[in-house]
Amino acid sequence: MRLLHLLFLLFIVVPIAEIYLLLEVGGVIGAIPTIGLVVLTAAAGAVLVRAQGFSTIMQVRRSMDAGEVPAVAIIEGIFLLVAGAMLLTPGFLTDAVGFGCLIPPLRRALILRFLETRVIHPHHPGPAPHHGHVIEGEFRRED
Repeated sequence: MRLLHLLFLLFIVVPIAEIYLLLEVGGVIGAIPTIGLVVLTAAAGAVLVRAQGFSTIMQVRRSMDAGEVPAVAIIEGIFLLVAGAMLLTPGFLTDAVGFGCLIPPLRRALILRFLETRVIHPHHPGPAPHHGHVIEGEFRRED
C-alpha cells in the first residue's frame, strides 16, 4: 500500500502543488518573469548537476583505485540523477528538492542516515543470518 501512496503523491499532489505555486508566483511577479525564473533554475541546475557529477565520477575512480567500495559515491550519483530530473521538471517545489539534493553536506547526511538505517544494522554485528542452506564450491566452465 505504501507504493500506491507514493505514486499518488508523485502524480497527483506534486503537480497540483506545482501549478498552485506557479500561479501564485505568476500573480505576484507576472507570467514572463515566472517563466524566465523556471528556465533559469533549470539551466543553473543543469550546470551544477554536471559539475558535481564529474566530481562524483572522479571520487568513484579514486575509491576504486584505492581498492575501496565506492558505495557513498554511487549513491551520491543517484542523488544527482534525481536532482537533475527535479531541476528539469518545471516548477518551484521540484526545484527546491533538486537544489536540496545538490547541497553536499545535506546529501551526505541523507546518504549516511540511509546507510545506517537500511543497510548497516548496528543491532546485528557480524554477517547477516542465512535463510536456508549455503553450499560452497568451485566451478569450471568447459566449452
